[in-house]
Amino acid sequence: MPTILETKGVTKRFGGLTAVDSVDFTIEEGSIVSLIGPNGAGKTTFFNCITGYYTPEEGVIKFNGTPTVGMKMHQITTLGIARTFQNIRLFSNMTALENVMIGEHPRMKAGVVGAVFKTKRTREEEERVVTRGRELLKFVNLRGKENSLAKNLAYGDQRRLEIARALATQPKLLLLDEPTAGMNPQESLSMVDFIRKVREVMNVTILLIEHHMRVVMTISERVTVLDFGIKIAEGTPQHVQQDPRVREAYLGASEIHI
Repeated sequence: MPTILETKGVTKRFGGLTAVDSVDFTIEEGSIVSLIGPNGAGKTTFFNCITGYYTPEEGVIKFNGTPTVGMKMHQITTLGIARTFQNIRLFSNMTALENVMIGEHPRMKAGVVGAVFKTKRTREEEERVVTRGRELLKFVNLRGKENSLAKNLAYGDQRRLEIARALATQPKLLLLDEPTAGMNPQESLSMVDFIRKVREVMNVTILLIEHHMRVVMTISERVTVLDFGIKIAEGTPQHVQQDPRVREAYLGASEIHI
């Protein structure tokens, strides 16, 4: 399969702290890959470099062959990269449908004039956005909750709503930051099935940060491990699980419990 994302020597510093240290990474189109490591390993910082929230001091990031370092976040989103967050970031006082419609904004064509005068083209586009929003809510099992305020949704529904909003940008690569955080084992397994569904139905490549090792071992086709910003291991889940450097980074002991 072709490579959809490639990084070479990506380094991000904050003062004297090197949060991501010369990381080389690739992900193949259509795959599900996990990025793991202890707290403070640099995983979310690496996500932030990929999405343009941070600009790395060194290194190259290419998405489908296009260099992205220096691009603004909305430009990277338009290229086809979307993400969710470890701490859910929804517009709590807006409805579920409105949250998804906001995700569709980067793909909308209507300008200021159309918005002010409600031209035929603008009205048609708004209708398409609403229809697509309802379709995405149905896809993430939130049908019937279109008019519910985001803050009133159950925790698991909020997670799914955030994914629906990300999917509204029509991504080719979806970055999920701890999608099963705060979930019980049954909810986590349900999320695993849902992530696979997203990949298969939406034809999206998925990169996730995850601490739940059973989830990582169940869903991942490849796993990359960071520790203190350095890539210390990479390979199949089974290979990484047996790597002594990974065991030491996580537990200082002889095994990773899954």
